[in-house]
Amino acid sequence: MTKRPSILIARNIFPDVVARLREHFEVESNDTDGVLSPQELVARLQGKAGVLTTGSEKVDAALLAACPQLKVVANIAVGYNNFDVPAMTAAGVVATNTPDVLTETTADFGFALLMATARRLTESEHFLRAGQWNRWALDMFAGAEVNGSTLGILGMGRIGQAIARRGAHGFGMKVIYNNRSRLDAATEAECKASYVDKATLLREADHLILVLPYSAESHHAISAAEIAQMKPTATLINIARGGIVDDAALAQALREKRIAAAGLDVFEGEPKVHPDLLTVPNVVLTPHIASATIATRKAMANLAADNVIAFLTTGRAVTPINTLA
Repeated sequence: MTKRPSILIARNIFPDVVARLREHFEVESNDTDGVLSPQELVARLQGKAGVLTTGSEKVDAALLAACPQLKVVANIAVGYNNFDVPAMTAAGVVATNTPDVLTETTADFGFALLMATARRLTESEHFLRAGQWNRWALDMFAGAEVNGSTLGILGMGRIGQAIARRGAHGFGMKVIYNNRSRLDAATEAECKASYVDKATLLREADHLILVLPYSAESHHAISAAEIAQMKPTATLINIARGGIVDDAALAQALREKRIAAAGLDVFEGEPKVHPDLLTVPNVVLTPHIASATIATRKAMANLAADNVIAFLTTGRAVTPINTLA
């Protein structure tokens, strides 16, 4: 009888997804959901052909050299800045992610965060909970207009396009965007979006939302210099990845009211948050939950499982990031 491959599930996931994987493999799962140190991850990957990871697990050349039996790594995420993809390709390890299944849910949350930031929901709730509300005033927590304003999108992939559709069709917003490459005319028309250079995007957006992947090139794509080009009445929303925004520079700009407000779901060095962001009132902070609905998170876990099952049984992943020779 042929021995079944062994795999690791690096974080706690849904029991029905684990059960699916057990139909095909010997499965070791991290049911405590503690984040494994690099040394613990290497130890647990010994003899494993596959692993389901999240952004918490770094897969680099050192790990690959220590885990020669590893064949497939399935990230339960769209982003994969925790992967050294060239090193994985060189080692003959396929990398996969979970595109598409979280597009609409993440776009919903991005727009919710934009709305909360523009309308000062966090500030006003803290004010109310602190017992400070004792009278009504005409200008009390007056925020920024959303309907009819200019929505700027930096990064116009699937999620960016979904946000553009919400803004243009649902809120009558003028949508402008910047991307590494311009969209085709039909997609621009569907999104009612106009391509502009980055300087124009920064200068004209009333609400700037970041939806670009993290890379060395996009590190601190929004720093003090970029913030200085924005309107003092503008808001900045980051649902992309930590590191795209210089959080220290943003906190200082918010404190000095050089932009009106920010909404952040991702942070440099998360789960740590820059302490200065915790002391400014004009920011909405959420703990990386843009895709967090039960249905979407299950779909992500199932797609990661599909990738491991497909690759280890047929040699072809469902949503590969890299191509092996």
